[in-house]
Amino acid sequence: MLKIYNYSELTEAQIQGLISRNTDEDNSIEERVLSIISEVKQSGDKALLNFAEKFDNVKLDKIFLDKHEIQLIAGSIGEIQKHAIDIAYQNIKRFHESQLIREEKIETMPGVNCWRESRAIEKVGLYIPGGTAVLPSTFLMLGVPARIAGCKELVVCSPPQKGNSEQLVNCYVAYVATLLGVEKIYLAGGAQAVAAMAYGTESISKVDKIFGPGNQYVTKAKTIIQSSTSTAIDMPAGPSEVLVIADDSAQAEFVAADLLAQAEHGADSQAVLVATSEAVIKETILELKGQLAALPRREIAAKAIANSYAILASDLEAAMEFSNRYAPEHLILATGSWQQISGQISNAGSVFLGNLTPESAGDYASGTNHTLPTSAYARSYSGVSVDSFIKKITFQHLSPEGVKNIGNTVEVLAELEGLQAHRNAISVRLKSLNDD
Repeated sequence: MLKIYNYSELTEAQIQGLISRNTDEDNSIEERVLSIISEVKQSGDKALLNFAEKFDNVKLDKIFLDKHEIQLIAGSIGEIQKHAIDIAYQNIKRFHESQLIREEKIETMPGVNCWRESRAIEKVGLYIPGGTAVLPSTFLMLGVPARIAGCKELVVCSPPQKGNSEQLVNCYVAYVATLLGVEKIYLAGGAQAVAAMAYGTESISKVDKIFGPGNQYVTKAKTIIQSSTSTAIDMPAGPSEVLVIADDSAQAEFVAADLLAQAEHGADSQAVLVATSEAVIKETILELKGQLAALPRREIAAKAIANSYAILASDLEAAMEFSNRYAPEHLILATGSWQQISGQISNAGSVFLGNLTPESAGDYASGTNHTLPTSAYARSYSGVSVDSFIKKITFQHLSPEGVKNIGNTVEVLAELEGLQAHRNAISVRLKSLNDD
């Protein structure tokens, strides 16, 4: 169960040890991922088929499902599940549509006009995890903003599901594909799917940017791809994590449920409790034991909880100080005083305010995106949004008046940098206008 630390008694080295997670100290993950990437580069579809049999225990005849196959699988979805997915789709769409903003033109000085315009990234790769849990919600979180942004091609990869040869993806993922107008799903998972989208294979198009969370192998593959190819990534989004800040107003039953909601994602997930009350920590641990026993994925959740901990903080400000250093993917403020401390948040992927706001609401249906930076990358990355799928291109236009107003400034700056051709580019225009 959770190990308890007193924040005021921790040394700097101990704090650094607590906030470090999902490291690859012996480079074993990197070595395996590099080998997988190399095989996909060399053998393309053949490598993907081999990896499906090796890692997913599925022998495939082909590497994708077509539109007809997707529609057949989607047809088996229940009405209750369909209705829930439809509501989530509409909420996510409504929230993300608000992010399409047209910027104004700015006249920086008379005759000099500057502005930015958005252009969609043309080809994007969406990775939908499908290991111990299949995540149609992630498909919504990636596909909806991609469609809103106007991306021309969505390349969707998800690991094949073993068991039913006629349903190599589950009906919920297939139904989301129909909502998004996706006509092919490529049956590839893990680092091999990332490599396929980055380099292209006989069946899979090379994409401009790869999106989607995954395990440490997927995350490592994305970081390698970003540094070695022209394909970008959304962010390093690896094993899931949550940090809950709780005070005396928190309900231990709710806090335990929130911690376990992250823990059941995978054995390498982490759930951290930072509380101002030792009683709340002890009550939460008792709740964890009871709730854990009733979970279908209790073995996975138990391993994640064993990899987690609780911290006793002197007050909410100290709790927030630790949280900002940890930089959690998900931050829950389990306190009635959340308004007093929410302004102090500087590092977090997504924040859930008050005792009645569970992280699972954002995971599925509130409208915000659940594809978020993990492993302290919330210090420098944002979660996925419509902006993730577009490029901002700057424009400028100089009128004759603008050339005359800005000309001397450009000449002087170019000359002081010793770049005569730069100076000439404005000087010849000034001369032309003066000759007229």
